[in-house]
Amino acid sequence: MKRFCIIGILQLLCWSIQAQSYCNSIGMDNINKRQVKNWVVGPFIRPLGVNPVLCPEPTAFHCPMTKQPVKWEESDVFNPAATVRGDKIVVLYRAEDNSAQGIGKRTSRIGYAESTDGIRFKRYKSPVLFPAVDGFENLEWPGGCEDPRVAMTEEGEYVMLYTSWNRKVPRLAVATSKDLKHWTKHGLAFGEAYNGRFSNMASKSASILTKLENDKIVIDKVGGKYFMYWGEYAVYAATSDNLIDWYPVLDGNNELKKLAKPRRGYFDSQMTECGPPAIRTKNGIVLFYNGKNNPGEKGDTAYNAGAYCGGQILFDNNDPYKVLDRLDKPFFVPEADFEKSGQYVNGTVFIEGLTYYKKKLYLYYGCADSRVAVTICSDTEKLNYK
Repeated sequence: MKRFCIIGILQLLCWSIQAQSYCNSIGMDNINKRQVKNWVVGPFIRPLGVNPVLCPEPTAFHCPMTKQPVKWEESDVFNPAATVRGDKIVVLYRAEDNSAQGIGKRTSRIGYAESTDGIRFKRYKSPVLFPAVDGFENLEWPGGCEDPRVAMTEEGEYVMLYTSWNRKVPRLAVATSKDLKHWTKHGLAFGEAYNGRFSNMASKSASILTKLENDKIVIDKVGGKYFMYWGEYAVYAATSDNLIDWYPVLDGNNELKKLAKPRRGYFDSQMTECGPPAIRTKNGIVLFYNGKNNPGEKGDTAYNAGAYCGGQILFDNNDPYKVLDRLDKPFFVPEADFEKSGQYVNGTVFIEGLTYYKKKLYLYYGCADSRVAVTICSDTEKLNYK
């Protein structure tokens, strides 16, 4: 009994220290000054002694493109989506084989893992979304299927927006599923928009608007249409009537409307890459994003040049194009050794999967393009926006 009490005390102490670190990271001198912006979702605390929750494994499957066995998750697993099905958290993660060396030079496939506690996972032996002889080879081969974001409709259908990578142009693609294991591909998200104007444009990182309803995060609408934020070098928007065909939002000059951009001197000075599905709160729509830091005076010298850190932007609930506020310091930064060593040595906590499970928010992220980890938020009261 004493042993368990000591473990509990150590856990509480760890959470306290991490909470203080979180407060400091967003500009709070000390907890008593209460300078944390009340709209920010958090704090997110890394559970003690469990990360990373997914690591590479020498699992093989028969690749329909190479027509031979491939160890599809041998090199790296990272950049995960997350959702809930039944009584389990499901993480859909990007996995790379060992077909080459260097970022972007291997083939990526999407793996499936499920858990009853959000920490210990059972993995499927084969990927659930991958390049195949299915009519989409020209979009996905040889680079593969990358960086999924997944959201669920109120009816229980799942929508995945992922990057199709043919090693020429990275482009957003759409797939749907009823069970998260069997997926129907629909091709390019922007393929039909404006007579194909954006079908050959590089596009990545789509965050569909969601809300918490009946203890589930489900897809929401704006003015009768589905809505998403997307983009790397700026935050853009797109709308849809069916979750498959998406129309980028344009400005008065008939160009892509920029809602938020990188900021000189800040942690997001090089990129503002959209993260997991955006979520409504009682204070507004919160978009989690991945800020990439520029070197020197162009960026924030408190963080490594090239580091990816987690940011949050608040948009108006009634006007999802209107920015109300934005963190000047990241709420989540690389700390552990495995978050700062791997494929991407500058440090990466790439947030991509957010889900609500047993009254808590679980945020899954890629660690240096090499591992998958989780951080947890217990304060979810502000998600009740109605």
